[in-house]
Amino acid sequence: MSQMTSETSGHAVELAAANKKKTSKDKRKKFMKAQKKTPIEKQKMIWGPPQDTQQFSSNWKKLLEIMQTNPDNSKQKTNPKVKKENFQKRTAKASPNSGPAPDSNTSQNQGRTNALKDGKGEEPGKTEHKASKRKLNGSLLKSSKQMTEKKKDEEPTEKKPTEEDLWFDDVDPDDIETAVGQEAADIVRRRTGVKNTDAQSTERALVKERCFEGLTRAVAMDCEMVGVGTDGEESILARCSMVNQFGKCIYDKFVRPTEKVTDYRTEVSGIRPDDIRDGEDFRQVQKEVAEILEGRVLVGHAIHNDLKVLLLDHPKKKIRDTQKYKPFRKLVKSGRPSLKVLSREVLNVKVQQGEHSSVQDAQATMRLYTMVKKDWEKAVKEGKLHGVAEKAVRKPRTPKKKKTTAQANTVIAL
Repeated sequence: MSQMTSETSGHAVELAAANKKKTSKDKRKKFMKAQKKTPIEKQKMIWGPPQDTQQFSSNWKKLLEIMQTNPDNSKQKTNPKVKKENFQKRTAKASPNSGPAPDSNTSQNQGRTNALKDGKGEEPGKTEHKASKRKLNGSLLKSSKQMTEKKKDEEPTEKKPTEEDLWFDDVDPDDIETAVGQEAADIVRRRTGVKNTDAQSTERALVKERCFEGLTRAVAMDCEMVGVGTDGEESILARCSMVNQFGKCIYDKFVRPTEKVTDYRTEVSGIRPDDIRDGEDFRQVQKEVAEILEGRVLVGHAIHNDLKVLLLDHPKKKIRDTQKYKPFRKLVKSGRPSLKVLSREVLNVKVQQGEHSSVQDAQATMRLYTMVKKDWEKAVKEGKLHGVAEKAVRKPRTPKKKKTTAQANTVIAL
């Protein structure tokens, strides 16, 4: 019995070992099969666009399977009544004047619903939405109008200046006009006795009425120039004007340019291309001006510039330059006063407002001369050409010759 039991136990051990061997082999086989299958499964799990033809076909098959198993339930028909109710609730919340509607409106709404059932008119949701928009727009317009009215009320109205506001007296009315306004300048002019100057008033102040219109002993001249050359810095004659002692114009001609004009200087000279295109010949103008000036007193402002452009000369004793007259310089406190400043301060007349006029400038210089004519001519007789005695020109001293050594020895020997 003991032998039988030992045999059976040994046989069972052998069977168990054989089963173990079989299981390990099977496991290996299964593992190898799994490794072969994993790359395909991994390819299935990879997200992204397909790269091979197999992936295209497999994806398409999977999509068809998913479509068959899961039918499209996303397209569920919504109830239009629910939509309308939700939209009506939103419009009621958005409208500012939400409240119970009167009975008259309910009857109108019932009529609209009946019309919609018949197929006529618009949906009630749309009409209510439009009505709410109109109400909102109306309320916004009202609020904007109210705000603008409030701003208008709050804006301070500009008060007109009075004489009490303009208590100062030492300010030029022209400066007040540019800074404050015309009304304030008029008040100052009225108080100080200054009159408004326009074209007619300036002509009355500079020209004497009912007087001799021909040549007189003294004549005033002024010229307008234009620029020539590359930068227009060089000047040539464009217009020449002359007036007699009473301010009457005796000569006024435009001159045809002798060179190509590069700068007309219209803002100052008032010359335009049409003015000088058919002008007088320069030599003819030069000859006529020289004939008028012969033996007469020439009055002007910085007259040397005009004579230079005309290529003429005139005796110094016969020239009266208002820019160099000493009393005018003291009055204006300037070494080289402009004609505009002298006319304003001495004559109380505005000239050279914008484009210049050679006739008006000549009239202003003549008026300045006639105002001080007696004193000026008296000073000229005393040898004071510009109201002041001219300094005598001193001759340069000759240097003393130094004595040489030979000369010194001869003096000692003597």
